[in-house]
Amino acid sequence: MTPDGLGALAIEAAGWAGALLILIAYLLVSAGRLSGQSVAFQAMNIVGAAGFVINSGAHGALPSTVLNVIWMGIGAATLWRARGARQR
Repeated sequence: MTPDGLGALAIEAAGWAGALLILIAYLLVSAGRLSGQSVAFQAMNIVGAAGFVINSGAHGALPSTVLNVIWMGIGAATLWRARGARQR
């Protein structure tokens, strides 16, 4: 059961914001403006996926929720590895 009123609006806003962030990240990488290994690209994907997790979780879309949790994990692992490489 999804919330009504402002809660429902916040859930939809999170989903749309997540979609927009992931789309912009993909556009920037495709245009050569960002590297797929960059902090900005990975952060946009993590935050975008979080928006999808909120939205799909609230709507009971378990496959999408799980996919985006994994997507966030991949982005976080990439940032963690990059952080370790920078410290060496």
